[in-house]
Amino acid sequence: MATRRSQLRYTIEEYLSIERHSEERHEYIDGYIFAMAGESGAHADISTNLVTEVSVQLRGTPCRARSKDTKVHSGPTPRPGTTEGFFSYPDLVVICGEPIYHDEHRDVVLNPAVIIEVLSKSTENFDRGEKFRRYQLWNLTLSDYVLVSQVAPVVEHYSRKSDGSWSYQIYEGLERSFTIKSIGCEGLRLSDIYDRLTFELEAVEQAAEDKSS
Repeated sequence: MATRRSQLRYTIEEYLSIERHSEERHEYIDGYIFAMAGESGAHADISTNLVTEVSVQLRGTPCRARSKDTKVHSGPTPRPGTTEGFFSYPDLVVICGEPIYHDEHRDVVLNPAVIIEVLSKSTENFDRGEKFRRYQLWNLTLSDYVLVSQVAPVVEHYSRKSDGSWSYQIYEGLERSFTIKSIGCEGLRLSDIYDRLTFELEAVEQAAEDKSS
């Protein structure tokens, strides 16, 4: 999880007002505001590669990809003064059909179809745990959740099944590719996603060991 800005609790209206005038990005969870850490060079390269590869395949389709500055709300419909809810900034979010927005500012999306997160050491546990739990619970339009390592060529893909449960696939190695069937993205090659990156053998072996434990 990112760093908590203060011990004070803010309503959703207060958070959005603060965020819309801030030069830095903050996530919000149940009244608390968290400052987002700056990204590494690897994180930036992977995020850019993902946007490029996914966006190309979405041309001419009802779906669109957005990154970095698009917030997603996961929670009940806010009432005045409420603090219950989660506002996040996915590394990449795909929206299919017309975006449904939180309010007239049109900067918070309510209908994500696919969310992709590039894992960081400081946020990985949160991305795998509480963040994914809230996405599953509140974002019923979400069909796929993809986690991308930045220390080794590893992609983890969660897909929502018709009964509401989730399937899981892992892809390891630059020679692998994967498909996000729900949005028609096929043959997404790890070699393209990790273009310009090099990996230390020790880090790759450690990542493999972590996944098997």
